[in-house]
Amino acid sequence: MSRNIAVILAGGSGSRFGRDLPKQFLKVAGKKVIEHTIDVFEHNALIDEIAVVTRPEFIADLEQMTLNNHYAKVRKILVGGKERYHSSLSAINAYTNDSDNLIFHDAVRPLVNDRIVNECIEALKHYDAVDVAIPVADTIIQVDDKDCISAIPTRSLLRSGQTPQCFKRGVIDKAYQIALQDPNFVTTDDCGVVRKYLPDTPVYVVKGEVFNMKITYKEDLFLVDKLFQLKSQEGSQEALSETTKENLSGKVLVVFGGSYGIGADVAKLAKEQGAKVYCFSRSLNKVDVSNMAQVETALKQVFEAEGAIHYVVNTAGILVKESLAAMEYERIANSVNVNVLGIINVAKASYPYLSQTQGSLLAYTSSSYTRGRMMYSVYSATKAAVVNLVQALAEEWSNDKIRVNCINPERTKTPMRVSNFGNEPEDTLLKSETVAVASLNAITSDFTGEVIDVKRQ
Repeated sequence: MSRNIAVILAGGSGSRFGRDLPKQFLKVAGKKVIEHTIDVFEHNALIDEIAVVTRPEFIADLEQMTLNNHYAKVRKILVGGKERYHSSLSAINAYTNDSDNLIFHDAVRPLVNDRIVNECIEALKHYDAVDVAIPVADTIIQVDDKDCISAIPTRSLLRSGQTPQCFKRGVIDKAYQIALQDPNFVTTDDCGVVRKYLPDTPVYVVKGEVFNMKITYKEDLFLVDKLFQLKSQEGSQEALSETTKENLSGKVLVVFGGSYGIGADVAKLAKEQGAKVYCFSRSLNKVDVSNMAQVETALKQVFEAEGAIHYVVNTAGILVKESLAAMEYERIANSVNVNVLGIINVAKASYPYLSQTQGSLLAYTSSSYTRGRMMYSVYSATKAAVVNLVQALAEEWSNDKIRVNCINPERTKTPMRVSNFGNEPEDTLLKSETVAVASLNAITSDFTGEVIDVKRQ
C-alpha cells in the first residue's frame, strides 16, 4: 500500500541570509520557519508521514522540536549533505516502497497550503512526477556573455518553479541512479533530474501561489511575517460536516452576543445538532462582554451547571460608521471596549475551562482589518486588534491544545448592518445562517490561528 510522505528539506546553511543560524530556524510570526512548514503537513489529512532532512548539528534540535510540538507524523529526522540533491537522496534511500509518494518541500516555504498539497497528491494518481509553479509576471530575457539580449522566450509558456516537487519513489530513485553515473551531473532541482534523465516521463505542473514564496534574503523574512498576518483560508459554509455534527452532539457551547444575527443562528444550529447551548448578551440577560466580572459569572454558571465548556463563541460587536472627528468620545470608548476589551475578557475568562476540554475559541473580524478605511477608523482598528489577538493566543495556548480562530465574513445581513446601511439588495449580502455554518465547522476543526474567510458563492 502506497503512502504520502512529506520530505521537508532543511539542510540549508543560511549563507545567503548573512546569519550564522540557518533561516529555517529563525522565528517568524511567533514560530520558527520550519515549525510553520511542518505544521501544514502535520495537519493535512492526506499526509501519512513526515521526514525532515537537515544538517548533523541540528538533529537534536529537531528531535526536541518534534517532542515539544507533539508532531505525530514526523517519523524520520535524516542527515542531509553539502548539496541539495544529497538531502533528496537521503530521503529516497530512507524508504523502500517504490509506490510511495515522496513530496519534497523546502523548509523555508512556510506558506504552502492544503490546496497545493492536495492537488499534488491528486496529480500523482495520474503522473509519476509533479511540480508546482506560477506564471511569471515579467518578461524574461536571455543574455549572452556580453550582457546583450540573445532571446526573449514567450512569456505565456514560462513558469516560476516552487515546491512541493512530488514523485513516485521508484521514479525519482531511478532518475538519480542514472544521473549519478553522469560525470557532469549538476542540479538544484529534483524535477530537473527526472526531466533530463527520464525524458519520457512527463512532469505535470500544479498551479502554485504567489505567497508560497521561499525565504532567501533578510527582506523576505519581513514580507513573510506580514503575509502570515494576512493569511486566511476559505471557510466551509455549504453545510455542517459530519465531523462537525459529531463534535457538537452533547458538547457545551457558550455564545456571547447570541441575541440576534450571527450569534443567534450559531446557537440555533448548534442546538439542532444536540449541543448544550448557553447565550449571553446585554439584551438577553444583561451580560456585557466589556465587563470582566459579568463574563466570568456567566461562564462560571455554565460550568457549574454542565461540568465542562467545550466551545466559546464571541459575536458581540459594535459598528459605528462615522468619521473620527465627528464621533463622540463615548461612542469611541464603547466601540473599543466591546470590540477589543470584550474578546480579551471572553478569552481570558474562558481559558481555564477550555484548557480542561482542549476546546475552541472563536472570534469575528472584518475585511477592514487588512487596511483602515475612511469612516471606519475605529472599527477597522478594533478588527485588526482581534486578528492579532487571535494569532497570538493560538501560539500561547498551543501547548494546552486550545484552538483559537476568527471568522472574516463578507458583508452580512444582520440588524447591526441594517442600522448602518439601511436596506441593501439581498443578493449582495451573505446570510447570517451561512456564516453560522462556517462558524460551527471552524470551532470543531483542528486548525488554529487562522482567519477564515466566508464569502458569497
